[in-house]
Amino acid sequence: MSVSATPQAPAKASFRFPFWAQIIAGLVLGVLFGWIARSQDVSWLRTTLEQVGDIFIQLLKLAVAPLVFFAILVSITNLRKVNNAARLASRTLLWFMITSLIAVGIGLAIGLLTNPGSGTGLTPQDGKLPKRQGSWIDFLTGIVPKDIITPFTELNVLQIVFLAAVAGIAALQLGSKAQPVLNIAEAVLELLQKALWWVIRLAPLGTVGLIGTAIATYGWDLIGKYATFTADVYIGSALVMFGVYPLLLATVAKVNPVQFFKGAWPAIQLAFVSRSSVGTMPVTQKVTERLGVPKEYASFAVPFGATTKMDGCAAIYPALAAIFIAQIFDVQLGIKEYLLIAFVSVVGSAATAGLTGATVMLTLTLSTLGLPLEGVGLLMAIDPILDMMRTATNVAGQAVVPVIVSAREGILDKEAYAAASSSPLDEPAPQPAEPVKVPVAA
Repeated sequence: MSVSATPQAPAKASFRFPFWAQIIAGLVLGVLFGWIARSQDVSWLRTTLEQVGDIFIQLLKLAVAPLVFFAILVSITNLRKVNNAARLASRTLLWFMITSLIAVGIGLAIGLLTNPGSGTGLTPQDGKLPKRQGSWIDFLTGIVPKDIITPFTELNVLQIVFLAAVAGIAALQLGSKAQPVLNIAEAVLELLQKALWWVIRLAPLGTVGLIGTAIATYGWDLIGKYATFTADVYIGSALVMFGVYPLLLATVAKVNPVQFFKGAWPAIQLAFVSRSSVGTMPVTQKVTERLGVPKEYASFAVPFGATTKMDGCAAIYPALAAIFIAQIFDVQLGIKEYLLIAFVSVVGSAATAGLTGATVMLTLTLSTLGLPLEGVGLLMAIDPILDMMRTATNVAGQAVVPVIVSAREGILDKEAYAAASSSPLDEPAPQPAEPVKVPVAA
């Protein structure tokens, strides 16, 4: 005779340091090591921090070109599996534009209220021309590459998106004839995402290097000089991320906003550290699917958003930066200029390319307004600190819009949304233990 019994838990359970806690620890250590390197003038520590941060960013960038190409290609072809694909694509683009307009409006309002360029002690002589610049001519003519190789070697994401879109549309037209190529593309995309997961697990170390380098190089004095501008960027981004997005989720999508942040948190925290929307893209797509968005639609909306949806870098930041630079150079901005800022934010956001930094977008905005491009040089030093919050806002928006569109179109899995948690995405859910047969004497 035998009965079933549940096995006893092991005497000593294994302890795992949560990924979010690893990121927090990385932030704390980065600040500490950066302060030591600067205050004690420890050159080897400064060099080590810089190399660690650079290697992490280089590993992310290494996957960017092929990841964007195959993600966009596969996402376009996946639309054939979705009903009303054209409607979903147009609704996605529409909500991208709506949220960008709201974000740029918030940026302008905060800038006009706080006057971030006043009292900084900075002068036009402190500025310098940026190495990378953007203009409408470059933006429009630069979409189509001169050859197939250069966009990948020079990491021109906009041109890579163009090539992928052409290939995806051609594959849709060919139908079943293109299936062997699509099978290879899907396999390569999975391989790239798997490799990128390994890089993502290094994010805590990358955090130590990136934060430590910023503190060691610039110190707290720089943040004090740009205190109002830095606060404006963080407050504006926070208002969009924790004000506008929850409001849209509650009123338009009619879902619980708190549940969204529980599910999307792994992507948001990684974006804050890595400062790369494209590098975070695989995580963003996973959390979006976990929030109940159909995989076929998420595989289109998230890659599309990672290269074009930039509420932080392309809406809030350029609006505040334009006001900041105009005040430093004593240039008056009027209604026409504010409308131009909104126009550039909505139309030109693809110029940010989903990589770290927003220099190209900022120079595009300044050139449109006729402001001196030397003003970009005023903001380069503080940019890494600003870029963390900007990118986190970008990624949150890239997950919010698919949830809104899915809910509006009635394809959102409400049960999956309600069950979404902030647990790590690469760990399998715990399985119930099998009952063990224990012999019992009759």
